[in-house]
Amino acid sequence: MYFPHIQEAPVCSIRIQIRARELILVWVESSIRIFLAVIFFLAAGLATSSALAKWFSLQETPEGFRNAIRFAPWNAEYYAGMARALERPLKPQNLIEVIHHYEKAVQLGPRDAAYWSRLGNAYEWAGREPDAQHAYARALSLSPGSPAVNWVAANFYLREGAPDRALELLRKTILLDPDLRRPAFDLAWRAIQDGELIAGEMIPSRPDVHFEYLRYLVETGRIDEATAAWNRAVERGYPLDPKTAFPYMDALIQFHRTNALKDAWSAMTGSDPSLMETGKNDSNLLVNGGFEGEILNGGMDWRMDSVQGAAITMDRAAPFERTRSLEIKFDGSQNPADALVYEYVPVEPNTSYSFSGYMRGLDITTNSGPRFEICDADVPARLFIQTEGVLGSSSWTMRQLNFRTGPETQLLMLRVTRPASGKFARRISGTVWVDQLELHVDEKSFLNAGERNE
Repeated sequence: MYFPHIQEAPVCSIRIQIRARELILVWVESSIRIFLAVIFFLAAGLATSSALAKWFSLQETPEGFRNAIRFAPWNAEYYAGMARALERPLKPQNLIEVIHHYEKAVQLGPRDAAYWSRLGNAYEWAGREPDAQHAYARALSLSPGSPAVNWVAANFYLREGAPDRALELLRKTILLDPDLRRPAFDLAWRAIQDGELIAGEMIPSRPDVHFEYLRYLVETGRIDEATAAWNRAVERGYPLDPKTAFPYMDALIQFHRTNALKDAWSAMTGSDPSLMETGKNDSNLLVNGGFEGEILNGGMDWRMDSVQGAAITMDRAAPFERTRSLEIKFDGSQNPADALVYEYVPVEPNTSYSFSGYMRGLDITTNSGPRFEICDADVPARLFIQTEGVLGSSSWTMRQLNFRTGPETQLLMLRVTRPASGKFARRISGTVWVDQLELHVDEKSFLNAGERNE
């Protein structure tokens, strides 16, 4: 017997299963769409909140940061910004709130050294020194290579009376940031004023830092500490170039430290063989008296001032001796009354000396010509002598000066100069050459002194 309805049962079951799967897929798809829509709206809301928070924070006012925190309470920077805004200027009634916001900032951003450093500062204002020390220590552990963190912590330890720790942190600071070297030198001297301690604990054994510290000492008039720093540089074998040495030597001249000046010049020329040509030869006390070496324009070598109407160069055409002479050409436009070139010369008190030098002129005008002049570098009234001036045209002619230093004279200035003319036609023109300058101790004076002593 045939029953067709019995054959339809499996087909119906399959249809039910297919329909169930379709309903499940529709439900899953709808759920995904709803989930994505929720995510989208949450992201949009978050982006809107973040944008609003950013916009309010740009006001950089307490009210602006309050609104920023309201829209983005998870952002540590807005709490730190709120604290900074309350600090400008800090009012006593706001200190608790400042500390609260910095504490919230380090809670949300525990690895930000700047937050910990600012929190330490706030604790210090509140008189909570142990908490401040902990905060600074945390900042240093998080960012040991930060110049700003080391600088702020160093200031804290100076205020706390811990100079050794402060100088250790300042030492790191000046190695990390060259721009903070001068402020660090100044801070240490204002707070400690112990040159030996500062040099030993803060100044690293590095030539660039060492010489910048030397320059600072020179510029602030700390000549004894500058001399100690110079001596350390010599002992350590640092390069002693003229650019580094000359400001120090100028300070020694200013402070009348003639013996230190001689030592510094000897150390510099001894450390650089290229400068040996400008050193002293035989008994001549003058450096580069024949102008064979390059003029260094500092130290104990010749110095040239810029004088209007006069051009100073080296000439090889017809020197008195060897290969070069000094040439000074006047263009006829000025009536100069200053030193053209000059040199500092250490001497002994109560000692006789003899000077000689050669000059040659070509068409020198006016009644006042170039000449040699020697004076006491500290007090010219103690000793002031000069030769006759060169006028018109002349061949090489030797000029001589014999003199005796007084009991206080230790440093001379030898100058090639031209006093101003008082005549109507006073603008000088023409050319003068200078060569073979020598200054010697007068041996006769020593012999005579010895005979008198006997």
